[in-house]
Amino acid sequence: MLSLDLLPSDLSWLALAALLVASFAAGWVDAVVGGGGLIQLPALLLVGGMTPLQALGTNKLASVFGTLTSATTYVRRARPAVRTALPMAAGAFVLAFAGASVASRLPAEVIQPVIVLALVAVTVVTAAKPSLGDLARNRRAAGSHYLLAMVLAVGIGFYDGVLGPGTGTFLVIGMIALLGYDFLHASATAKIVNVATNLGALVFFLPAGAAVLGLGVLLGAANVAGAHLGARMAIAKGNRFIRVVFLVVATALIVRLGVDVVGDLIG
Repeated sequence: MLSLDLLPSDLSWLALAALLVASFAAGWVDAVVGGGGLIQLPALLLVGGMTPLQALGTNKLASVFGTLTSATTYVRRARPAVRTALPMAAGAFVLAFAGASVASRLPAEVIQPVIVLALVAVTVVTAAKPSLGDLARNRRAAGSHYLLAMVLAVGIGFYDGVLGPGTGTFLVIGMIALLGYDFLHASATAKIVNVATNLGALVFFLPAGAAVLGLGVLLGAANVAGAHLGARMAIAKGNRFIRVVFLVVATALIVRLGVDVVGDLIG
């Protein structure tokens, strides 16, 4: 059953303020390069005291406001590849719903080591090649371009439904490496796809009662403010700024997920 409480009864005003700050920061990071879940999801677990499923659902509810805001800003100002993004969004929506439906049954400890290794590889390659993502490369033939785009979309969509943190980061680097975009247009196109993955997961989480509706909407407002600022800064400052933020976020994500993996191994 859907939770209609404005706030959890045991959530203090100080904890709410901390969550709002975290959601603003998550919206900013997510708009620039993805990975806002790295901030918002742990905050809901540690500060909000939620169960993992509640945190996943509430995170998606708050995030969809921010991703929609940043996607709208990018569409107006950066001219993302809409003809590529819309088919990707459709495939990602379906797979995000499928991923969310198995989120409570698929153990995260099986997936997280693979994600950490992938992030390490992506971060090392990005740091070692300063020109990666600075300029758009020659695109592949239309058939190959759309096939690779759909493979990327369904894989990322499923991951976002199951776990989520780092979805935008993986999308951005995938669009650079596979589709030949620069950082700015990869970030812009990724936002459109990310809106669909958040909505797909919500279609499962909301009826299942996994999201705290009132808190999610409040955090969504903070997420919108951060996303608006982040998207405008990314467009104004360009590829090199986005690349630096990407490296910082990817490194933080490696540390965050790496701690979880080590904890599972020790435990």
